[in-house]
Amino acid sequence: MNGSPQTALVLGGTGRTGSLVARKLTERGLATRTAARHGADVLFDWDDPATHPDALDGVDRLYLVTPVLRVSYADQVAAFLDRAEAAGVRHVTYLSTYGGRLAPPEVDIRAVEADLAARKALTHSVLRPAWVMQNFSDAHLPVMGGVITVPTGGGTEAFVDAADIAAVAVETLLAPEAHAGAEYAPTGPRSLTFGEVADTIAAVTGRPVRHQDIDPEAWIGGAVAAGLVPADYAVMLRWLTGAIISGNGSTPNGDIEKVTGRPPADFHDFARRNAHA
Repeated sequence: MNGSPQTALVLGGTGRTGSLVARKLTERGLATRTAARHGADVLFDWDDPATHPDALDGVDRLYLVTPVLRVSYADQVAAFLDRAEAAGVRHVTYLSTYGGRLAPPEVDIRAVEADLAARKALTHSVLRPAWVMQNFSDAHLPVMGGVITVPTGGGTEAFVDAADIAAVAVETLLAPEAHAGAEYAPTGPRSLTFGEVADTIAAVTGRPVRHQDIDPEAWIGGAVAAGLVPADYAVMLRWLTGAIISGNGSTPNGDIEKVTGRPPADFHDFARRNAHA
């Protein structure tokens, strides 16, 4: 890719990882274009292919974030990647999900990974991060009335800071050749129960916080009934929580330090930085 114009397109460029990826790439001297439905450099809508050519114009590398709150999107992504190849994109870093190879067949995570692996005109890197720490500071798993309600069965997860996911993505986009075919699973340094998460948040905020376990189907059904997720997204929630309940949640590894040269952020540090939330 050396010798040709170098510009990165960051899909989800206003999101939790995309905004950080774009900022860090710009700081490192790479021309970067953010794309999203609102507030980005260019308008991008997965459901409106007319917005895709302008986003891809002059781009040679791509941070791929697939449509959110959906389980069926492989055909849309494949069509976009066809257009990206034709436009000159030669590397894709895909934000997948921890344990993506084990995703239910109804969810297109594995299909997108397989599509990328089959393409010979471009290189790719796959990021499969653990549950993101920011889930507790935004609307995903909020502390409501001093309670975090999510089914876990006492299982653990190696929660990872979105900034660390972004840092790994940045390295793959700055040096695609060095990370061609790489698969990374960014995690935090410790596996924690949700009870330990609640205790940590309580300690840094000075307010009582506890974890309330709940029947998975009641939790998922409530999310669907409240309109927080589409009905077909239940399979995704069932898989994600089921991994923790079964003891197959993410476990710490050295991928972040291997790629970035520094250790991942600890949940206590994250909680302290975000105590106001």
